[in-house]
Amino acid sequence: MTKIELIETEAAPAAGGHYSQAVRTNGQVWVSGVLPIPAKGLPDGADFGAQTERVLAHLDAVLTAAGASKKDVVQVRVYVTSISHWPAFDRAYAAFFGEHKPARAVVPVPELHYGYALELEAVAVCQT
Repeated sequence: MTKIELIETEAAPAAGGHYSQAVRTNGQVWVSGVLPIPAKGLPDGADFGAQTERVLAHLDAVLTAAGASKKDVVQVRVYVTSISHWPAFDRAYAAFFGEHKPARAVVPVPELHYGYALELEAVAVCQT
């Protein structure tokens, strides 16, 4: 039987519904949608730059809790409320991942939970 491990960490916002921050199985880590909510707080109206930094930090925390790192990420899907945010997001994303370039999609959507401007989900491979 395949082992499925549910990943939770206090270093990122708790799941807001009936889901885990990530699931690890068969050498893969599936990270649920990550919003830029303060790790131990409520939505705060942060600007897009701060939201981007926060969502990437949350991704890093969840990956670490799962025994993975950003260098293990193979795919990222980003939802943005305006495609005009793409250049700013791309700069922060490139700084976060450095030379590593996972497959990625940036998907414009009309709105996101709590009025945030972006949400991110990812898949990583991890053999530990």
